[in-house]
Amino acid sequence: MTDLPPITRKFILHWGEMGVRWGINRTMAQIHALLYLSERPLNAEEICEALELARSNVSVSLRELQGWGIVKLVHLSGDRRDHFESMKDVFEMFRVIANERRRREVDPTLKLIEDCLEDAGKEKKGEEYVRARLTSMKEFFELATTFANQLERLPTGSLVKVARMGDKAVKLLGLGGQGS
Repeated sequence: MTDLPPITRKFILHWGEMGVRWGINRTMAQIHALLYLSERPLNAEEICEALELARSNVSVSLRELQGWGIVKLVHLSGDRRDHFESMKDVFEMFRVIANERRRREVDPTLKLIEDCLEDAGKEKKGEEYVRARLTSMKEFFELATTFANQLERLPTGSLVKVARMGDKAVKLLGLGGQGS
């Protein structure tokens, strides 16, 4: 990684650390950062060389990044090797990541909660508190999913406007107090 410009190296190392905190493999996050900052698609050998990684780690991470939908395979004219590029639109990239995390994490959890509530409905005694807690969590996940789906359908320009409204929207709707 010593051949990379200092700013690029700094960002790649940080993105790798953040990836670990987000529950994502460090190598995968570093490859994503390299591709995101790259002006052109890179082949696996270039990625291995730039990040000083083993080819097997790079191959596995590239497949996973493609599975997430944030890196795509690109064929360059006159070159038989596969090249890869990251999504460049930050809003679209985070939209895809949020959708994928919801699919991998929220949806299975919501399904489990629904199954638990169905099972709790069969139990008569001693499950009232558990049923109430699970119902509360189910309602939260459903509301959050509905809100996320609404945001996902907004064009990027509209999403930026909504995000920039922030405190103005809170004040306009009178939502500033505790427990509103």
